[in-house]
Amino acid sequence: MDNFKRIARFEIVSFDQFKNSFEDKNDDEIKKIYESLSIPKRATKGSAGYDFYAPFDICLAPGQTIKIPTGIRVYMEENYVLKLYPRSGLGFKYRLQLNNTVGIIDSDYYYSDNEGHIFAKITNDSNEGKTVTITKGTGFMQGIFVEYGITFDDDTTSVRNGGFGSTSKK
Repeated sequence: MDNFKRIARFEIVSFDQFKNSFEDKNDDEIKKIYESLSIPKRATKGSAGYDFYAPFDICLAPGQTIKIPTGIRVYMEENYVLKLYPRSGLGFKYRLQLNNTVGIIDSDYYYSDNEGHIFAKITNDSNEGKTVTITKGTGFMQGIFVEYGITFDDDTTSVRNGGFGSTSKK
């Protein structure tokens, strides 16, 4: 038996939520992508990161950006956050970047109207003229769960209902 504290569960969002992420594909194409989605997994027992897999083929020339609907949501216990980073090899070889540098998925995002659907916006920031190709089903991003604390005088009672930027609204 391992000595890890089990605090989270990855799930696939509903087809309707996933379908809303596409404007340029028909329902049959989207259904085929949806049915092949994979839950993030660790590659080895010593891996900290859970690999997120490309839901379709991605090809980015230097300077190009794409928004990727992962089809994934995550339930996690309170006092934890999922931090998202590019896979190390892609960052090293191509300077593949998450546009927000580090993605932060809060535990209450799971309950949002969009089902807590996790998106990634990535850019090929290569300064060596390299095009990056990521084949469908290949890991492109990794997520690491981290426990966090709050200040002694924190009295926040607000509840989230939304995605990007929803927690900074007053």
